[in-house]
Parts: sequence; structure tokens; C-alpha cells
Amino acid sequence: MAKTLTQAIVKKFIPSRKAKSRKGDNGIVLVVGGSYMYHGAPILTSLAALRCGTDLVYTFVPKINVTPTRAASPNLIVVPLADQKLTLGAANKLIGALPHNLHSAAVGMGLAIQEKNALLRLVKSLLAGDVRLALDASALIPDVLPLLANKNVVVTPHAGEFYRLFGDTIPDSQNERIRLVEKKAKEYGITVLLKGATDVISDGTTTYLNEKKTPAMTVGGTGDVLSGLVAGLLSHNRDALESAAAAAFINGLAGKYAQKRLGLHITSTDLLDEIPAAMMPFDKVV
Repeated sequence: MAKTLTQAIVKKFIPSRKAKSRKGDNGIVLVVGGSYMYHGAPILTSLAALRCGTDLVYTFVPKINVTPTRAASPNLIVVPLADQKLTLGAANKLIGALPHNLHSAAVGMGLAIQEKNALLRLVKSLLAGDVRLALDASALIPDVLPLLANKNVVVTPHAGEFYRLFGDTIPDSQNERIRLVEKKAKEYGITVLLKGATDVISDGTTTYLNEKKTPAMTVGGTGDVLSGLVAGLLSHNRDALESAAAAAFINGLAGKYAQKRLGLHITSTDLLDEIPAAMMPFDKVV
């Protein structure tokens, strides 16, 4: 039986922060994304990860995106990829430049991938280093699935990406949607966060529903914000299902706050502004 997410449930999924913690103790996140056309996606993801309490975010983008990404915010640590797209050479150099003690990574938002093996090489290396993953957009290809079983990985497809990843069309019936998400999550040993008017989040055993009721969130980029929240929360909590569920809830709550303030005229950066208010009920210091 799927459970509808509530504040009381999500509160259990967000760890306390130690009063004497130091920089890095509360999460170090890698973001890999961007392309000539989609320069904003990794910016939204990176800022969302920071907004949910992550200490450090390293944003790897193609060379052509470096200047606008740095200009977007002084909070970003921006590192250029070796090539304009994710090639095998760029992936190898990225792996060699990874920060120490990396906790989690978000990969795929707006990312131009020239070689499929480059993505597979990056994913394999991150998982070998015990890095928790949030995969979205161009990282959602069937070839990546055999690498992911039981590795603290969250995939965040919308209906079209779900079809590309798994080869299944999302049914109209909510119960059938839930069963399909549960089936794929269990089959591949991953957590699936199917985005929609009601998000379906499952690891194949436990399933949560996040009913948003925010039609303003159809604007582009809200999924990039979600990816940042997933990666940010994964850097605090190793449990992929809990982190994905909490991220979906907070993303939806931020959307509600933005819609209440701006009506049907929000942008994804408006969600970033609302994340602190959405997360404050979950703040705990010990």
C-alpha cells in the first residue's frame, strides 16, 4: 500500500545537524550537466543542493558554459569539462579531478553526451567510490541500469524519460502507475522517482506518493531543482528512498509557496528562493 507523504513522515528522513560540525560534514556534492543549449540546468541543480543544506557543491560543465555558470552565483565551485560534451576523455579527466570525500552526485541535467561509454565510465567510477547518485535527463538510458543494483541510486524520470529508460509507457491509472514503478524499482535494485502531478517514489518494497497540486510547476527547470534536492539530501542520508521522498516533498512544498506568492507565473529560480522556508520545519541541531 502506497503512503502519501506528510511532514511527519519526511521529518524522519532528514538527519540532525551537529552543532559543532565543520565545512564538509554536512555534505559534499558533485553536479555534472549542461550543454550549449541547456546551460541553466546544472546551475539550478547546484543551487538547490546548496539550499537544502549541503556544505560544498562542485559543478562540472562544458567549457562553453563555465563563464555563465560562474556568473550565475558566487556560491558555485565551477570546473570545466575537458570537452564541449561528455566524451570518454572528458569523463576520465573529470574522475581524476574529483574532490575527496565526495558523498553524492547528480548527473545528466542538460548534459550533452557524445559517447555512451563516457557516461558508463563516470557512473561506474562514482559507484566504486561509494558515491550516492541522482540520475536524470540524458543519464537515463537503458545501458546504465545493469550498473545500479543496490547501490544507493535514485533515478528521476518524467513519463517520456521513463519510457526511454525502461521501455514502458506510463499508464493513466494511478494504481497501475504505482505498480509499474514498484516493478521497475525492484527489478533493477534502484529507487525510482516518477515525476508527475503526483510523484511516485518506490524502491520496490516501500512506496510513497507526493501529491503536489501545483500546476505552475510545469515550467521548465523544476526537475533540475528536484535533482539538486535529491543529491543534496543523499549527501546527508545514505538511504536512497528516504532522500528521494524527502526531496520530492520539499520540491513540491517550495512549488506551493512560489505558486501562492506568484500564481501561475513562477520560474524554477522561484523554487530555489522557497526551499529554505520549505526545509525549516525539518531543521534539527544536536
